[in-house]
Amino acid sequence: MVFGAHDRAFAFFKGACTRGIYDNMKTAVETIFVGKERAYNRRFLQMCSHYLVDPVACTPASGWEKGQVENQVGLVRERFFAPRLRVKNYDELNAWLMDQVLSYAKAHRHPERRDQTIWEAFEAERPSLVPYAGHFDGFHALPAAVSKTCLVRFDNNKYSVAASAIGRPVEIRAYADRVELRQDGRIVGEHPRCYGRDQTAFNPWHYVPVLARKPGALRNGAPFKDWVLPASLDRVRRKLAAVQDGDRQMVDILTTVLSDGLPAVEAACAEGLKQGVHSADVILNILARRREPAAAITIMTPDALRLRHEPAADCARYDSLRRAV
Repeated sequence: MVFGAHDRAFAFFKGACTRGIYDNMKTAVETIFVGKERAYNRRFLQMCSHYLVDPVACTPASGWEKGQVENQVGLVRERFFAPRLRVKNYDELNAWLMDQVLSYAKAHRHPERRDQTIWEAFEAERPSLVPYAGHFDGFHALPAAVSKTCLVRFDNNKYSVAASAIGRPVEIRAYADRVELRQDGRIVGEHPRCYGRDQTAFNPWHYVPVLARKPGALRNGAPFKDWVLPASLDRVRRKLAAVQDGDRQMVDILTTVLSDGLPAVEAACAEGLKQGVHSADVILNILARRREPAAAITIMTPDALRLRHEPAADCARYDSLRRAV
């Protein structure tokens, strides 16, 4: 969250400060020495180098060194969060808070420069900032093992990965708003970050290859509960639920999504329903007919096999046969 907060703030300011005063938080400071000497986190130093910020640490238990920062937090709570808000997600909260803060800054006078609003004073000081260096890919990285149920544990929660990732370690890249899971440089899972405890984030598509061995899990498996499929696929699933061996047929259809893509399979299901059929054999046949044919392979003929004299068609030669008879 520290990296994301810096990036969003500097992007909004369109610049960065030359010096940053930090508390001794674990995401920034690894070891506290005498005085102001600190051993900073490697990724934190990379971020500071990217934005050209010189980090300075506060003395432990010396809140007055941080200026008005802690007081401002209390003021923001009083101004914008009383009474307590109800929002659907962080995106809605951040958008609302941005609008409120800008409106307040443009409507109220600066406490020291009474001839300017807070926003006007900020605009006047903006050119003094270090120019914004662009996005910094800030994440907290650590290795993790993949369980037999395609799950990776991070920060007291679990996140699913592709079934092909089982048996080998993955790298967790934790951002403020999402968790990215990589294996051999390839993304094998990505989820919105959970901030509670003992939560499990499933991506049902990660478990589709497993359904080939256990098709019955499609009905009762935890990853597939409340699974929202595209309209045509969902209609096919409901129709096949009443058919013997319907689970197996639905698994065959879902498996093709991994190779042909969801839009192509959805279109094949829609065409099958339009024709009044919903069996896997028909839908897979429609899908096969819609596939683009493979490009023809161009074979280069070696010079040694090329004809020096191209044959010429001369039908008059057949007249010699007639004369011979």
